[in-house]
Amino acid sequence: MTEQITFEDFTKVDLRVGTIIEVNDFPEARNPAYTLTIDFGELGIKKSSAQITTLYSKTELLNKQIVAVINFPKKQIGKFMSECLVLGAVKEKEVTLLNPEVKVKNGSTVS
Repeated sequence: MTEQITFEDFTKVDLRVGTIIEVNDFPEARNPAYTLTIDFGELGIKKSSAQITTLYSKTELLNKQIVAVINFPKKQIGKFMSECLVLGAVKEKEVTLLNPEVKVKNGSTVS
């Protein structure tokens, strides 16, 4: 287990549901990855990169709802600017995306 945090620390993390509306290859990435454009409803459109090419095709990802942290600072990855962090469970270097079981409104909070 990592360092314990307080509930107040946790409340600073803005976890939201969004829908992937665009998926592109990211050949400049060090490891195989896609660039994702994600619709967070009233919170707007954000971009992210994700090393999820092993388990997901671009077709499977399009219109898929995911969970992401949207209040990290932007991060430059090569020539790409990532604006959020898509969440997933890691097993032997493969990432399985976290997503709601039923469709919810884009921008919904996760708690």
